[in-house]
Amino acid sequence: MVTQSFSSAVYGVNASIISIEVSIVSGTSLFMVGLPDSAIKESQHRIESVLKQIHYAMPRQRVIVNLAPAAIRKEGSAYDLPIALAILHASAQCHLLHLASYTIMGELALDGSLRPVKGILPMAIEAHARGFKGIIVPAKNGTEAAVVEQLEVVAISHITEAIAFLEGKCSILPITVEVDQLLETCAKGYEVDFSDIQGQENIKRALEIAAAGGHNVMMIGPPGSGKTMLAKRLPSILPPFTLAEALETTKIYSVIGRLDASCGLLTRRPFRAPHHTISDVALVGGGSFPAPGEISLAHHGVLFLDELPEFKRNVLEVLRQPLEEGKVVIARAKCTVEFPAKIMLIASMNPCPCGYYNHPDKACVCSVLAVQRYLNKISGPLLDRIDLHVEVTPLLFQTLTSNEKGEASSRVRERVIHARTMQRQRFQHYPHGYINAHMSLQMIKRFCPLPQAGKKLLQVAMEKLGLSARAYDRIIKVARTIADLAESEPILEMHLAEAIQYRSLDRKEWGG
Repeated sequence: MVTQSFSSAVYGVNASIISIEVSIVSGTSLFMVGLPDSAIKESQHRIESVLKQIHYAMPRQRVIVNLAPAAIRKEGSAYDLPIALAILHASAQCHLLHLASYTIMGELALDGSLRPVKGILPMAIEAHARGFKGIIVPAKNGTEAAVVEQLEVVAISHITEAIAFLEGKCSILPITVEVDQLLETCAKGYEVDFSDIQGQENIKRALEIAAAGGHNVMMIGPPGSGKTMLAKRLPSILPPFTLAEALETTKIYSVIGRLDASCGLLTRRPFRAPHHTISDVALVGGGSFPAPGEISLAHHGVLFLDELPEFKRNVLEVLRQPLEEGKVVIARAKCTVEFPAKIMLIASMNPCPCGYYNHPDKACVCSVLAVQRYLNKISGPLLDRIDLHVEVTPLLFQTLTSNEKGEASSRVRERVIHARTMQRQRFQHYPHGYINAHMSLQMIKRFCPLPQAGKKLLQVAMEKLGLSARAYDRIIKVARTIADLAESEPILEMHLAEAIQYRSLDRKEWGG
């Protein structure tokens, strides 16, 4: 007799259904086939202990456990529970009527209690897509799985509960989550606010434009001018997650086990700020079994790189493909994994090694060559992919000590949401939910026609600044966002003029 139960495996951020087939024949020992890793092979000893604890027994015959499809490598301890249940059913110790109707995941402790596992959200999404009645998960993973609507989520804390439920001897109330209410409630209230910042109105304006269109920003200025403070407040003006965006981002955190069990869903856009000593693998993702890096953890949110020139050159260069394509592709000998990476890159840097180049009061002690060498740590191709370059100047004492409150993040956020709404309507016939920063060349030609005066202005800027074709496209995208904030459908000359001024690092005075 062959018994079949179902579990799931995660590759990248997507899951596949795994069929667990158990056959009991004459002989001795337990054999696991289907490319299991060490954690799965060790489950034999955990399962044997658990069955003894709950007054069952491991069959004293040859037990063959096949994890299908056999060509795909399986890893982790999430298969403990479905293997144990399949063995009980195959050995006729239990009659589990509903075993094949659910996908089952869970790591067993030696006393039969269940420990949480990684990647439950993509597993639940796949179970729903494949038409399973529901999913059985450890209690601590219940809220996470319940984010998937129209799927019966049975959360249990001990293997005996799963046995009784699948035998039909008891009913367990499925867990439900009001996702829309969760998003609306948890997304409100930030610890920091734009009103905390005195002055720097031009930088706030640049960040508002960046938030409205999803643009990348480089802030360059002396130490203590407020670059980090401004960057940390950017999430407070970003529009709230849509459900699709929240699910996409939550899947990434679920896969690496960094999801808050009490919530089950990311409700705020992520803000990641890795240290400049980070490796290229940690930033982009990878490893023997590829896992997402900081770029993917910032998906639909902000990746903040403080003191950009201090990062290793090879680390910065891996940003180029994700910034252009919105994804990370990691190729290995046996597999190719794709991680989403639609991010807003916010970078900050000093203008020179001492930090006071172009400072209005303090003298720079760096030579022209030292300044040039410092700025050259950031490659031209990477700078081309950053839409807005803004100079952050130090605050005057009178501004710093003023009691006047700046504009609150909530008011700025309203304008950003309105601009995003215009973009959503403009790109409604495109399937991937475009925003201005992600427009293709064809979309720029269609949605960003320029007036004759604007073309002449852009021509002069191209010739004087020596801009590349990519920088040309970036200026038009930023101008499109500025027009959206002004509720203007045509892009006017003044919108282009403002977009051009956000190219500080293209000007000749930087670096001599």
